[in-house]
Order: sequence, then structure tokens, then C-alpha cells
Amino acid sequence: MSYKTTDGLMRHLRDNGIAISGTAQKRQLINTGYFHGYKGYRFFKSAGTRLPFSTYSEIYATIQYDSSLKSLLYGKMMFIETAIKNISLEGILVNANSENIQTMYDKVVSGYHNAPSSSTPEQKKKLQQNKLNLQNSIQSNLANAYRKNNPKITHFYNNVGYSDVPVWALFEIMTMGDLGYLLSCLTYDVRDDISKRIGLNLASDTDRQLLYKYIYTLKDLRNAIAHNAVVFDTRFRNIDPTSAMKQCLKNEIGVPYINFKTIGDYIILICYYLKLLHMPKTEIKAFIREFEKITDDYKASVNPAVAAIVIHPDLSARMSALKNFI
Repeated sequence: MSYKTTDGLMRHLRDNGIAISGTAQKRQLINTGYFHGYKGYRFFKSAGTRLPFSTYSEIYATIQYDSSLKSLLYGKMMFIETAIKNISLEGILVNANSENIQTMYDKVVSGYHNAPSSSTPEQKKKLQQNKLNLQNSIQSNLANAYRKNNPKITHFYNNVGYSDVPVWALFEIMTMGDLGYLLSCLTYDVRDDISKRIGLNLASDTDRQLLYKYIYTLKDLRNAIAHNAVVFDTRFRNIDPTSAMKQCLKNEIGVPYINFKTIGDYIILICYYLKLLHMPKTEIKAFIREFEKITDDYKASVNPAVAAIVIHPDLSARMSALKNFI
């Protein structure tokens, strides 16, 4: 197969029923890329659901919509990640009564010896395996940070006065995925304590899993934003929400269902956290209004058949419920 020039790609698009012409659209195609742009945005979630575009301007509007969403979400995601890290860190330090990593393993991480009394031998072994996996990943994180000369870590290893990296310095180099895994390995009591510090609605969360399950859910979105992947159709989603994850938000927000299959559900989860973290109401409402505005602008710039696939029919009702909750 021969390589196509930009003009060739424009002809190819026209042959496929997409109106494109002129220097402005040629420049847009060059900047957004045929493969990243057209190939990446011509379907919704999976290649089987093609979006019925008739003009290149609709494709470009979809790329712009996705970019605007990422810009809108980035700051809020960083705020949530930092706050949850700090609250979790405090919970761990208080419960371990130490900033020593080994003491954290001994006192607040689940293993064979401190498994709930009702655990079977198999369950105890699973907890112990998770604990060893956690220790392994923390050691490799520290080794990577040291190899890359990360001053937050080298400071402790290269200084005669210190023998070990404290837990709080470890938290400085953790990704959101690392944080989720660490939280999942904590004992029930410590997960319960941190969940309460955050303020999660635990009525339906008997196993205290919401703490890390929601972090994993947000991590997928965060990574898609950070790597400039497509977010508007939630194709980054790789979790199946548990009944507790659905129930918590249904109870709190007052929506009939939650499935994280549309971007609106992620907006709901983000706003739930922003409220728990005491972000001013005016700021959260401004965030929701901005989301609605860029979605309305997008809707106006594509044909109704595209809008019907991209924008969920009950989005405005869900956003109304969300504003009432805030």
C-alpha cells in the first residue's frame, strides 16, 4: 500500500463521503493528523460504531470537543489525586503510628498473620501474596526513582543521617495506580478510617472497597488525559463498577443508574469527590456549567445523527440532579 500525501488523504476522505477542502481544513488535518485525528475519532467507543460524519468540520469539532474536555478535567483530576493521597497518607501514618515503611507493612497492610478471623487459609494466602506484590512494586518504584536521581528519594539514601525512605516521601513518587493498589492492600480498619476521613457514603460498601475502586476508576481517566488519548466516549474505561460503586452515587446524587459508560458519569464521580473535599460550591458549579457549555457547543457543530450517538439523551437530567446535590 502506498503512502498518501495530505492532498491524497483529503481526496481519500472525499471519496468516503466526507466533505473537506481549502487551506484551513488542510492545515487542521495536518495538525491533528489523519491517524490520530480522523482514524481515532471516526467511531464511538469501538470501531463497530462509526459516527455518521458528512463533513470534515464535524470531525474537527469532535477532536476539539475531546481536547476541551481534557483541559477542563485535568486540573480537577490533579486536585483530587493530591488530596486523596494526602488524606490517605495521614490515615496510614496515624494508624501505623510511624513513618517507617516496614512499620506500615507490619501494622496497616493485610497479610497472612493479620487477616480477618473469618478468613479461610486460601484467603489468608491471597492477602499475603498481595502484600508481597505491594512490597515488590514499592521497592521497584524506589529503585527507579533512585536510578533517575529523583531528589525526593536520593536525599534519604545518600545522607548519612538517614537509613530509610519515610512513607511520606514514597507517596511523592506514587502514581494514582500505585495509590489504588496500596489502598486495596490495607487492613479493613485502616480502609474504614481513611474512607471516613474522606467522607465516602459507606452505607452500601460493606467491604470498604469504594476507597480504592473509585481511585482505579479515576486513574483510567487521568491516564487517558495525561497521554492525550481519546476521552469523550470513555473508551479508556476498563472497569466494571461494583454494586457498591453504583449504589453510593445513586444514593448521593439521586440518579436512577450509574455505569461509567458515558463521560457524564465521570463528571458525576469527580463532582462527588470535589464536594467531599470541600471545594467551594461556586467552583464545582462553574465546572459543571463549563462541561455543559462545551457539550452544547459541540452539539451545535455536528449533525443530529452524530450528536445522538455522542451525547447521551438523559445527560441534561443527570446534570440537573448533580447540581441539586452540590
